[in-house]
Amino acid sequence: MFPENGGYVVWVSSALGPFWGFQQGWWKWLSGVIDNGLYPVLFLDYLKSDGLPRIIAVLLLTVALTYLNYRGLTIVGWAAILLGVFSLLPFLVMGLISIPKLEPSRWFVMDLNNVEWGLYLNTLFWNLNYWDSISTLAGEVENPGTTLPKSLYYALVFVILGYLFPLLIGTGSIPLDRDLWSDGYFSEIAKILGGVWLMTWIQGASAVSNMGMFLAEMSSDSFQLLGMADRGMLPECFGKRSRYGTPLLGILFSASGVILLSWLSFQEIVAAENYLYCFGMIVEFIAFIKLRIKYPSASRPYRIPLSTTGVILLCIPPTLLIVVVLALASLKVMAISVIAILVGLVLQPCLIYSKKKHWFRFQTSSDLPDVGSNYRGVDEP
Repeated sequence: MFPENGGYVVWVSSALGPFWGFQQGWWKWLSGVIDNGLYPVLFLDYLKSDGLPRIIAVLLLTVALTYLNYRGLTIVGWAAILLGVFSLLPFLVMGLISIPKLEPSRWFVMDLNNVEWGLYLNTLFWNLNYWDSISTLAGEVENPGTTLPKSLYYALVFVILGYLFPLLIGTGSIPLDRDLWSDGYFSEIAKILGGVWLMTWIQGASAVSNMGMFLAEMSSDSFQLLGMADRGMLPECFGKRSRYGTPLLGILFSASGVILLSWLSFQEIVAAENYLYCFGMIVEFIAFIKLRIKYPSASRPYRIPLSTTGVILLCIPPTLLIVVVLALASLKVMAISVIAILVGLVLQPCLIYSKKKHWFRFQTSSDLPDVGSNYRGVDEP
């Protein structure tokens, strides 16, 4: 990554030009906003909220978490850590309670004829993506070339444990019934194993973990817009910071998108954000390989220890998975996503035209490296 805000937008701009850099930013920002609309849905699924109380809760949650983002990354970071710790504790307790009831043979039960592959792959892809989002905040991190790789390593360990441990508990400690496994089912498992008190704790912890994800995702989305504004891709107003150093307009735009999308179902949100995210990842892979070829000997604080041929081979498996996810999308999701892509294709020329007509003020920060020619002292995307 480049040691500045914008992340993948800057990678793609450097490799493929500003037009595709803008499209990358549009796809990833919209995908992130759609993804963030999922967390209030999951939050309220765990609390069994519906109807008017659900609508009011979405609005209040969005406003409260948006305010935390406005107050700065330090608050967001500590809040996310505390929420993460709180959300993991009841699963550790549930794991201890479940030990006498575990039957390891249940972990190996399979019924491949009774799998909704589209939903499965979309959910799996959603659970394991967005690792590149941290790049949009690189300009806010001290010594990102060293700090971010370490953070990603530790995050990978926690993610694996955070998914694997509850699944081993849930599938190994109670009789298997696939029809019961839906949003919020871990709270039902907790009730079976420990009673109402553990169910309530799991419900609260699971809901709280979604709040932490919301905070992190909104920060990434808003700083991405700030990075695009710093490069003259968006009007200057998107680059204005609040007194807390946060991109106010980017936060408001991201929050508005969340409210508009929170009425959709879990499956619809996951499929829609995955579709746009997939396009963005393909372009990132292309930019990654092209920058390797274009600047093979450039100084990089972090370099993937493979040759150019090696990194091409490295990108093939995830690309194949992306193609499968795209192919399994419903016609409704495809139509919505294609419309969103077309909007981006039209929006970028419109912004250039508005710049020429001086309808909006655009300004490129003088502190940034030259995207077209300067590729020194950066990490690899």
